[in-house]
Amino acid sequence: MSAATHDGRVARVVAAVSRACVRHRFVVIGAWLLVVAALVTGAKVLGTPTNNDVSLPGTDSQLVRDLTVTPPTSGIVIVTASTGRLDDEARSRVLAATAASLRRVVHVTAVQPPSAKEGSLAADGRTGWFTIGMDVRRAELTEQMARAVMDSTRPAADAGLRPLPGAAFAQAIDGSGGYGTEYVGLTLAALVLFFALGGLLGALLPLLTSALSLIATLATVGLAGNATSIPTVATTIATMVGLGVGIDYALFVLSRFRESARADLPVPEAIGRALGDSGTAVAFAGVTVAVALAGLGLTEVPLLQTLAWTSGTAVLFAVASTLTLLPALTSLAGRRIARGGLLYNRLSRALRRRAGSTGDGGYWARQADRVTRRPWLVGGSALVLLALLTAPAADLRLGQLDAGSSPPSTAVRQANDVISEAFGPGTGSPLTVLGRLPTPATDAGDPRVARFVAAVRTLPGVAFVGPVTSSDDGRVVTVQAIASTSGGDTATADLVHRLRGVSVPGVAVHVGGTTAARVDLAERVTSKLPVVIGVVLLLSVAVLLLAFRAPLVALKAAAMDFLSVGAAYGALTAVFTWGWGVTWLGLSGPVPIPSYVPLMLFALLFGLSMDYEVFLLSVVQQRWNMTKDNLRAVREGLTATGGVITAAAMIMIGVFLAFVSNDDPTIKMFGTGMAVAIAVDVTVVRGLLVPATMALLGDLTWWTPRRRRADDPRRAEAA
Repeated sequence: MSAATHDGRVARVVAAVSRACVRHRFVVIGAWLLVVAALVTGAKVLGTPTNNDVSLPGTDSQLVRDLTVTPPTSGIVIVTASTGRLDDEARSRVLAATAASLRRVVHVTAVQPPSAKEGSLAADGRTGWFTIGMDVRRAELTEQMARAVMDSTRPAADAGLRPLPGAAFAQAIDGSGGYGTEYVGLTLAALVLFFALGGLLGALLPLLTSALSLIATLATVGLAGNATSIPTVATTIATMVGLGVGIDYALFVLSRFRESARADLPVPEAIGRALGDSGTAVAFAGVTVAVALAGLGLTEVPLLQTLAWTSGTAVLFAVASTLTLLPALTSLAGRRIARGGLLYNRLSRALRRRAGSTGDGGYWARQADRVTRRPWLVGGSALVLLALLTAPAADLRLGQLDAGSSPPSTAVRQANDVISEAFGPGTGSPLTVLGRLPTPATDAGDPRVARFVAAVRTLPGVAFVGPVTSSDDGRVVTVQAIASTSGGDTATADLVHRLRGVSVPGVAVHVGGTTAARVDLAERVTSKLPVVIGVVLLLSVAVLLLAFRAPLVALKAAAMDFLSVGAAYGALTAVFTWGWGVTWLGLSGPVPIPSYVPLMLFALLFGLSMDYEVFLLSVVQQRWNMTKDNLRAVREGLTATGGVITAAAMIMIGVFLAFVSNDDPTIKMFGTGMAVAIAVDVTVVRGLLVPATMALLGDLTWWTPRRRRADDPRRAEAA
């Protein structure tokens, strides 16, 4: 009977699928290769566009976006002079020559040199920017296009001016940052797998299955970018999650296969047993992650919904490859995985000789004995430690990232620093203030428009107001308002609310732009937070009830996962708000935590932490079903799974930490928070608190209403 289900029906289905994959292994392997090749080919042909624009239906910022005529893609090239002014006679000729060079670049449709009248030349004349129109969508602007634009600024560079990419060009050159981080994670995973699975062959299979499932995921997500907006952060988070769970799931199954194969079971039967036990746990763990992510759909925030389904796609591909491709590949490898490689066996013998053998079952047997002998002490100490780790979360402050939050080495940060110093901190994050008129404006001197502009210009916190533009029908007028504070400053968010509260007779005022959209995003996420948390909890508990049929087990698992998430929030606060070690991550100082990060982390970590919970409890339940001795079941379950769960956690932590080198501060936050949560989960929660709690609950742990009815003597007598 499966350890993951009460009646074993799911286990039988999973085992049957695995046996079919073993019988038709070459068909399964060929099918996977064909599917992956087809997805990759489609992605190459159609492209994998990304779009970082945030849409928020039903918000003020979205209304402004919908009412404003969308301009063609544009970017800026900043030029600075160490002395003098850019608008003197000699440099004006240089700028004209540079503009002519820029106009010759493929895809460039318009070039506007720096101009004091247009607000693109600083008051001291030493800094300005070219505004450059392009005939491609923002999502299609590539690094090569941006570098071609920068190469054409040679006349300015030869004249001693300093050209810098800005806006869309800087973002394209920076890309997603931190490329190659997945290879660092794979290298760390390979080392752990080598020792956990006994050699190079054992390490190769999880890496191969997870790599194929990840390639399929990224190709699928990339293809979807042709039909919907996929932000860059979505593919990066999907990579993190896909690598972590894909390798972990394969490790769970292969570790069980090695046990069965060493017991002299035939290879097909050993594979079937491994999939029936660990494979069933993998299936339920994957469903739990998917269910937790599905809860984000209730936010009505397209960004979070996209992050949820892209990460969920990575998990589903990982589960599919573990339950189908892995059995097929394992049947080819056979007993060589169980025996271990020559290098591994030599290293293990040397380590055993150096460490000596105590004959007591190893570290996890001793740990299980310690925990279950003193559950009150161990459980209490674990709770105190978790409280200390979570305490900083009480100071968790949410805000908005802007270009000034990026690492100093990035193009967007360098452009932001130059513009902020020359024009003011709010220049890089303009607010679009829109006025709707009941009747068309008569001309540029319409008194309603004049009152609208005056009200915006005189509002405290507004440093500059650009020229008025109007729609073709004259019913919509817009101005660009530059705040006196940066886009990530809370004062700018306050200014957005004050602008929306401006009362102008005959004009309805609305505020949009990137900063305003982030303010609306924060408010939407905050309002939906209780609903999402409640739904994720209910759905996750329902899945665990289906898996274990024990209400206390399901409720306890949910409570334990909350503790791991709390530790992650504490780490985010200590590092990114308080600044503890933030410079080690490549940032110049504390940065705001975007509003959606904690909610996305909650869904991800709640699901990922369940992986270890399900794997541990499935083995404990198996021992309980055989012995009906709860204390013995807990000890044997922790002993049997401690090493595998630790190895799996080390892999996931290594993968997550590898992404901390990414240039995007948001990815650094996800990598840090997820690595800390998994580390706390596998050591304090799974290694101490869970077994201590189960020891304290005793046989009550496995109580089910149905079991009580079945054991009722009166029902038996009536029967």
